[in-house]
Amino acid sequence: MTTIQTRFGEIKYDPSHILHFPEGLIGLQRLKNFLVMPNPKKGPLFWIQSVDDPSFAVVVTDPTHFFLDYRVIPDADERKVLGISDEDECFVLVIVSISAQKEITLNLQGPLLYSPATNQAMQVIVEDPRYSTRMPLPEIRP
Repeated sequence: MTTIQTRFGEIKYDPSHILHFPEGLIGLQRLKNFLVMPNPKKGPLFWIQSVDDPSFAVVVTDPTHFFLDYRVIPDADERKVLGISDEDECFVLVIVSISAQKEITLNLQGPLLYSPATNQAMQVIVEDPRYSTRMPLPEIRP
């Protein structure tokens, strides 16, 4: 077990459970290693905590909780980076932002692809005009 000090306090983790981004996050290429921090409230949001910079963590979620038809299928180059074949499982997560006005948005243009088989992940760009980097949550209608 290894230990880091974060805003969540001291965290002990097994280095074999690190989520590795070989190319880093967009704009943060130096941050390559993250821990998944479960949500103690059992909701759809959770944190990924940087191991490289313990002061950095972001909230992420499965976008299909809010956008049922959202799909990102990794292409051959992305599968190579993730170390997976066409048959291997690949999860999609998106970064959640909360504005000063408490508006919650999802980055549907820059999702994170994650392979549980290899613990490899990457951020990709989705070029679809339906999505933005600050996509508001859909309105809930009764």
